[in-house]
Amino acid sequence: MLKTKLHRATVTEANLNYTGSITIDRDLIDEAGMFVYEKVQIVNNNNGARFETYIIEGERGSGVICLNGAAARLVQPGDKIIIMAYAQMTPEEAQNHQPIVLLLNDQNQIHERLNEKAGQVLE
Repeated sequence: MLKTKLHRATVTEANLNYTGSITIDRDLIDEAGMFVYEKVQIVNNNNGARFETYIIEGERGSGVICLNGAAARLVQPGDKIIIMAYAQMTPEEAQNHQPIVLLLNDQNQIHERLNEKAGQVLE
């Protein structure tokens, strides 16, 4: 099940000479209920690339979204991406599950919190 989605994050950097992963602003990690080293799926809205990697912590309040290592070849700074984390749960848990969906602005600040199941904006 979808656990968390950071929607329309803006890639701030692409660092080919790093050992892999995605660097995400620590404030976003915390707000999304994500974890450092958690596996995530990335979708690039600009070129359609879909890939997986894991999270590393970026500077709190920096707005950083940096693809590292081989994944850096799949993005360009300024690209809009979707970052998704998933969780396994029982059918009973899934019935009432509400994913955390954060819509980001161009500076990777939270613009809206969305209840994806109901299509409602939460604040």
